[in-house]
Amino acid sequence: MYDLIIRNGTIYDGLGGAPFVGDIAITGETIAVVGKVNGPGRQEIDAEGLIVTPGFVDVHTHYDGQATWDDVMAPSAWHGVTTVVMGNCGVGFAPAKPDKHEWLIGLMEGVEDIPGTALAEGMSWDWESFPEYLDSLEKLPRTIDIGTHVPHGAVRAYVMGERGAANEEPTDADIAAMSRIVEDGLRAGALGFSSSRTVLHKSIDGELVPGTTATARELIGIGRAMGNVGYGVFEMASDLVPEWREFDWMTSLSKETGLPVTFAMLQSPMKQMHWTEQMAACEEANRTGGHVVAQISLRGTGVVMAWRGTVHPFVQRPSWQAIAGLPWEEQLAHLKDPAFKAKLLAEDNLPPPSMDTAALFMLVTAGWALQFPLVDGFSYEPTREESIALVADAAGRDPAEFAYDVLMENEGTGFIYLPILNYQDGNLEFIKGLLERDDTVVSLSDGGAHCGTICDAAAPTFLLSYWARDRKAGTIPVELAVKRQCHDTARLYGLNDRGVLKPGYLADLNIIDFKRLRLSRPWLAFDLPAGGKRLLQKADGYVATIKSGEITFRDGEVTDARPGTLIRGPQNVEQRVAAE
Repeated sequence: MYDLIIRNGTIYDGLGGAPFVGDIAITGETIAVVGKVNGPGRQEIDAEGLIVTPGFVDVHTHYDGQATWDDVMAPSAWHGVTTVVMGNCGVGFAPAKPDKHEWLIGLMEGVEDIPGTALAEGMSWDWESFPEYLDSLEKLPRTIDIGTHVPHGAVRAYVMGERGAANEEPTDADIAAMSRIVEDGLRAGALGFSSSRTVLHKSIDGELVPGTTATARELIGIGRAMGNVGYGVFEMASDLVPEWREFDWMTSLSKETGLPVTFAMLQSPMKQMHWTEQMAACEEANRTGGHVVAQISLRGTGVVMAWRGTVHPFVQRPSWQAIAGLPWEEQLAHLKDPAFKAKLLAEDNLPPPSMDTAALFMLVTAGWALQFPLVDGFSYEPTREESIALVADAAGRDPAEFAYDVLMENEGTGFIYLPILNYQDGNLEFIKGLLERDDTVVSLSDGGAHCGTICDAAAPTFLLSYWARDRKAGTIPVELAVKRQCHDTARLYGLNDRGVLKPGYLADLNIIDFKRLRLSRPWLAFDLPAGGKRLLQKADGYVATIKSGEITFRDGEVTDARPGTLIRGPQNVEQRVAAE
């Protein structure tokens, strides 16, 4: 008798093959049969009319703190994700000397917009070394599996102290010490190493992330430590400054070690390489024997603005500044007051906090042509005609006043969407071609991060519901969407035991009512430790999510099952079968 049988579902195997109707039988934590199952199961689910996919694998998240206290791992777990990789962009919490806890929190808060108070209250800090951090993560059962990188920022600060934090040049001894930490981290189970090389990533005090200006000497030195271990992904966010010749060292490192190097590929007014140049350089690197992979986002990356969010268009007006520190109930009373509204709308913005953010400041406070009301059923690919500028103009209204009223909807809980990256053309067409390439991987959801500005952890649902079904300007096949979010993401990180529906593979699955699959409107919750805020977004249509053979979510509601654990190093089917 099988432990669980899913019958009559339309199966997408994760390999990109044509779907077929069949059954899946599960014994323990692995898939036993795919096709026709004749025997009974202790538990059975009728999936007739539903699709069955592997569990989704999200390789770019920032749950480094949350994973130490949260066993549910929302919002990613709400969207069919059964495996996440965290520790991206060079930020994380190990290794950590006792006197650096507050500094590491400030680094994460500044880069990833995760409330520092929540991190300070939620984390136990029962580790110092990176292997000890993995041991701490392993203590808590979860709804999903987690894996992590060794983060450059923490390593640099641990080895070099203030010199490392200040991005000073390391000595040969410094590089050797950092390399040993990274090698030890991988041997203990890390899935890779991450670094940040973008000026957009700064601590809460405005300081660049350690490693931002690291030379190829340092990066290749650390990368060679990964080569000593024989596995791991070198992940990086970068401005791709031409004089840094990023693709030269990425190609050299991947050729020398045989390991993948992956970078965040974005259509950005701040990147000095056009996205087509980035992809051309990636293609050339791989043509000459490298293994360079571009991480791509599925929609415009930007800001979801709200009165209680991190930013909104009026954040630098004197009247808002006067009430910014008040409790929400008092703020709302002021915002509802016509006299307060008139006063605020008549004011000019105060100067931006720094000249480095002047361009972004203008987009947030006056970029009405690029701002859109985020309403129910919002497509995330809005047209210019839907912008606040043009909607207000058509109604004969001032765009600032119109924006104010959008934010006041539903008792002051309205949202405005401002796509900054991946939306220079006013559409997402260029992403369609990227989804069809072999040198890209679906990524950049930033699950667990940017708590007051975005909620792209819903990316797997968006991939299926929008890119594979609803997009009027052209979709991709469902089987390709499933392959990109399952098999391809898992394989990049050596997780060869999942992402595919075949006997012997890990029983991570989703049962989905594809016709009903849709994203709900996001909302701001204040449910992190110390009352920290985060943007959340759920979905309709997930009938069940199964992790390692156990049902973790049923009809969108979490169950008591917590089969998820820490992933240590690459995984393969043979290891799993042998263990059983």
